[in-house]
Amino acid sequence: MGKRVTLIVSGETERRALPHLASHLRNQGVSVTDVLIPPRNRALRVGMVQSLIRAAWYGSFDSPPDKFVVLVDTDGKSPSEALAPFRDLPGRLRDVTAMVLFVYAQWHLEAWYFGDAANLRDYLGGALGSVDTSKPDEIENPKLHLRKLLSNQRGSVYTARVSEEIAGKLDAQTISQRSPSFRGFMDAVMNGDSAADTRYV
Repeated sequence: MGKRVTLIVSGETERRALPHLASHLRNQGVSVTDVLIPPRNRALRVGMVQSLIRAAWYGSFDSPPDKFVVLVDTDGKSPSEALAPFRDLPGRLRDVTAMVLFVYAQWHLEAWYFGDAANLRDYLGGALGSVDTSKPDEIENPKLHLRKLLSNQRGSVYTARVSEEIAGKLDAQTISQRSPSFRGFMDAVMNGDSAADTRYV
């Protein structure tokens, strides 16, 4: 049986998009079996992550996850600053023997979309503006930039469903070559097998 991974993310946009971006990992024996988000649009804080992990762990008696990967947006902060609030979580999860990894998206998940400029351009039907797509993690406020492109070029609003459509057209390997934060996310989903290991990527 392959490795079962549960993702914990901040919202519906990520919940819909990430299974597409990680779908190629099934060929390597890794499956994203669930993507959890805080209920009622609550923030992804330490207590919420702890509750989601416990609920998934104790609610899956027949086939619990082998690993949890928690994805945090940096929102313009440094990765270490964005992940700092989660550093005390391992002590709260001693009864969960699955690996728990914490990773970040620099600034937001949407930066990763610009890492596959050709396919994003095809989806939008136009140019991507002045951003440097060779360094998507350095795009300031990529979500806002994507919203403007969608509005100007497709006359559409950015929604979780649109995010899912975009993610379904992108190539994860291309994004990995250009985005260190996406590569860190992929590494966290794929690698690491020791039980009760909590790391920050």
